[in-house]
Amino acid sequence: MWTLIPLVIGVSLSGVIAPGPFFAVTLAKSYRSPWAGTLMALGHAVVEVPLILLIYFGFAHFFENEVVRIVLSLAGGTMIIWTGFGMFRFRKTVVNKGKDLPYSSFVAGIFMSVANPFFLLWWATVGLLLVMKFLDYGVGGLVLLIVVHWVCDMVWLSCISVLFNKTHRHIGRRFQEWLFIAMALFLAYFGVRFVVTGIQLIIQ
Repeated sequence: MWTLIPLVIGVSLSGVIAPGPFFAVTLAKSYRSPWAGTLMALGHAVVEVPLILLIYFGFAHFFENEVVRIVLSLAGGTMIIWTGFGMFRFRKTVVNKGKDLPYSSFVAGIFMSVANPFFLLWWATVGLLLVMKFLDYGVGGLVLLIVVHWVCDMVWLSCISVLFNKTHRHIGRRFQEWLFIAMALFLAYFGVRFVVTGIQLIIQ
């Protein structure tokens, strides 16, 4: 069982390091707190651990159902676009007045996990292969998988959060505003992609 840990670390990091909506919100929340990444990871775990348990007990096919994929894509995409709009709207308040975005890092971790249909599909496909590797090791193997995967998420997001929090003060305010705009557009891009995917599934 222990020989599978490098596999879990490699697959987990390949997912968490890839830029996406979660990464963009982590950067935005890190603007005010170096602990934002850790809290985002905790919020993420609130969604991810039950999802892993569902897959472990054989519910992976539910997330591959076409109707479920359409609902996830349309609803999740809309939520992410809304988050991007909020980030754009509050950029001056955060940069110029030193205030935080109007939601906690922990809540943001939950919100962005639920809103991302690709995250759910990742666990129903790539994640399923990981879970299958641990089926023969019982509950102990499942716990090991969850802990190692979550630690990978937490370490990466915490490093990003601390690094950005310590370095953004050396950047001009105008550039910081443009950075918020870029992250907002980044979220909007992913949100539109998810919505388009849902529409394509409907009309195909």
